[in-house]
Amino acid sequence: MARAATTTDVFNAIAEPWRRRILEALADGEGHSVTQVVEALGIAQPSVSKHLGVLREVGIVSVTKQRQTRLYRLNPQELKPVQDWLKIFERFWKRNLDSLKERAEKNMLERITGEKK
Repeated sequence: MARAATTTDVFNAIAEPWRRRILEALADGEGHSVTQVVEALGIAQPSVSKHLGVLREVGIVSVTKQRQTRLYRLNPQELKPVQDWLKIFERFWKRNLDSLKERAEKNMLERITGEKK
């Protein structure tokens, strides 16, 4: 089966690990130049520019021009489809967290009382 283009939707765009790292670098809500992203991630400028282009094409990132510099900014509302999809799986995480909490409380009680339950 042919692989979907990275610019078809948010899921394909964020499938690439470096793009997710770029999104993390932009997560503060501020505008960042390509140079700032390059410095933050330590990857080559052409790669950062290419990845920003993909993220921009699907709308996750916007760009504004400030004098001679282009500033890239995260559009977090465009990640909503990902959040909505992940909500399906929250019940599993909640169940695991509840179970972990229960075990931690049981272990703590055993340490305090010295008896196994």
